[in-house]
Amino acid sequence: MVQWQPVILCGGSGTRLWPLSREAFPKQFIRSDSAHSLFQETLLRFKDHTAFASPLVVSHENHRFLVAEQMRQIKQAAQALILEPVARNTAPALTLAALYALSKDSESLLLVLPSDHALKHPSALNDLLPQATELALSGKIVTFGIAPDRPETGYGYLLTEGNNLMAFVEKPDSETALNYLASGKYLWNSGMLAMKASTWISELDKYAPEILSACTQAMASASQDQLFVRPEAAAFATCPALASDYAVMEKTQNGAVLRLQAGWSDVGSWDAFKDLLPQDESGNAIQGDVFSYLSSGNLVQSNSRFVATLGVQDLIVVETPDAVLVASKSQAQNVKQVVQYLQLNQRPEAENHTRVARPWGFYETVDRGERFQVKRITVLPGQALSKQMHHHRSEHWVVVKGTASVTRGEEVRLLTENESVYIPVGTIHRLENPGTIDLELIEVQSGAYLGEDDIVRFEDRYHRHETPT
Repeated sequence: MVQWQPVILCGGSGTRLWPLSREAFPKQFIRSDSAHSLFQETLLRFKDHTAFASPLVVSHENHRFLVAEQMRQIKQAAQALILEPVARNTAPALTLAALYALSKDSESLLLVLPSDHALKHPSALNDLLPQATELALSGKIVTFGIAPDRPETGYGYLLTEGNNLMAFVEKPDSETALNYLASGKYLWNSGMLAMKASTWISELDKYAPEILSACTQAMASASQDQLFVRPEAAAFATCPALASDYAVMEKTQNGAVLRLQAGWSDVGSWDAFKDLLPQDESGNAIQGDVFSYLSSGNLVQSNSRFVATLGVQDLIVVETPDAVLVASKSQAQNVKQVVQYLQLNQRPEAENHTRVARPWGFYETVDRGERFQVKRITVLPGQALSKQMHHHRSEHWVVVKGTASVTRGEEVRLLTENESVYIPVGTIHRLENPGTIDLELIEVQSGAYLGEDDIVRFEDRYHRHETPT
């Protein structure tokens, strides 16, 4: 029986769904109308399915622990987590995975999927596997096309003739999109691919040898820490940043296409996000603590506070603890303008939520002001912060749940609920959770500088040597 190697591309920044997605928490990690994130939903398509090996995940280095934690939550194992030291688009990411797969199996078959797309009917993809297998074994690179149901101007298109891929077409204007829809010869480009790993490498060598050379050098000198595979950074940094379409698919003579009817969406805007959600009789998609009166056609999402809408139509309203977006549906694609403004002004709302994931758990900013900051810290059972020191701040910890093992200088002590400890400036310290339930504590920081980069690490079980992010 032929077994496919899933390759999950998980390196995007996903700021088009700001404020829910951020640079440090891209859209693949957010949830729509599911208990799982888009990334987790992608992984669950293969879980316990004999046609698939454990997935290869390619992610940015900065998201490695977020990826690992979301995989742990759904009890999904991985072949490896390949970590890009810098973002270089989908062709280099796919090439890293292909080289890794070939090092394990020279006949490896790759099913390549973005981690931030949605399929309402994922079994439809599995139904196409026999055809995809036959085409891939014959040396084809298979792309999956989506039959358009509207004249969409936000997607690229595929010109097809049967299973033959004739051409890739860039995003059209409205009139051209109407003509594509009427012709029946054009499909949306889903970005999903299937091929032999060796076929991808062969075609890449013809059409983008610079990518192959850089990735080969990077993987030849890669280091591995448990499941984390780190391509050599300097070599990978020389790699051209190209999408798979531009690097190979628009040039290859070995392209093929299969028509996929799976309720696909790239979830590329708040408008598309709304379409994934159940809607009331007035066309509203509502999530969280929301009251809607005489309102229609809206997406209203509350994540921390009560939100009310009165007599409004066709709005996107998204509330988070530190930011609120209010936009006309017709302007949903322009969220990038907000993100650019925040980045230009070096605002933290572009990068992080108030709740920030860490390999040991997470912290959440509760309050901040001049010379002080208050955080709620949650440490998962058996996990520990690095052994560290701060030059500019002192910390006061109060345990509210669980048991804490606290190292302060040469002293090690256990703290339980309602007990506290003070960490002076310059004191080497560590916080651990030796228990079987989450450790929750309140941290009050005070000092002249309270940035996350004021951390000097001495020991760290997660091998973090870079400036914290």
